[in-house]
Amino acid sequence: MDDLFVAGGTSGMGKGLAMHYLRRGARVTVAGSDPARGEQFLEEAARLGAADRAAFIRADLTKLADNRLVMDKIKERHRKLDGLVLTAMRTYPRRTLTPDGFESTFALYYVSRFVLSYGLTDWLERGERPVIVSVGGTGMTKGAIHWDDLTLRRGYSLIRATLQAGRANDLLGVAYAENHKHGKTRFLLIHPGYTNSGTNHVRQPWRAIMRLMGRLFAQPVERSIQPMIRLMDDPPPQPLVAWDRNRPVDLSLPSLDKANALKLYGLTKHLLDDPV
Repeated sequence: MDDLFVAGGTSGMGKGLAMHYLRRGARVTVAGSDPARGEQFLEEAARLGAADRAAFIRADLTKLADNRLVMDKIKERHRKLDGLVLTAMRTYPRRTLTPDGFESTFALYYVSRFVLSYGLTDWLERGERPVIVSVGGTGMTKGAIHWDDLTLRRGYSLIRATLQAGRANDLLGVAYAENHKHGKTRFLLIHPGYTNSGTNHVRQPWRAIMRLMGRLFAQPVERSIQPMIRLMDDPPPQPLVAWDRNRPVDLSLPSLDKANALKLYGLTKHLLDDPV
């Protein structure tokens, strides 16, 4: 793993993976919306003696323009990619729309991952054993795509939005693998389990509650990322693998339905007006 890009790499599991591969000598770029966290990441990299191998891109990944800017900068800095890690995630208590018209949870958890996965495929294919790692709730059977109301104008709730975006993220992996059967890039859908990965994006009083729950019940980041590291270091032969904690997920689950995955792929291309 010589060249790595982590979307959401300034905190939580994304940062944990970024620091792990910096220690092993990799060239790592992370993207995030908080410049203070980006600066902290660069300072920690410098303390490892990896200042020349670490970079931070400030970006709001809910916006299509910022995703495209990130891809341009990645292609300027890296000659190839061995890994693309997608961890950026945020919840929204109230329904908000991005400048591009997407519901914000859906934009960050799914649309950004779609754009980065397909938009960086050519750089990934230059790697020897390239992987895309998309962290989410793989294996969960709750939630659905609201085909006639993707922005959830009717009956929005934080949970409903998160479940829809999580389902879309799983279907992204299924469609990507189907569309790239003959490529080298492997798509890894990973549910790490309940992890104490930070709560700064959550508003009070929920932030305090989640911090307490995290201290009591969540596993540390260092433990959560171990299955990811094993899969990244030794990618599977098949185009798609789904893991729920330390167990493989049955790819025949209705939540990973190929027809729905390709339907969402086509709809997303249409919404993006993208010929991918």
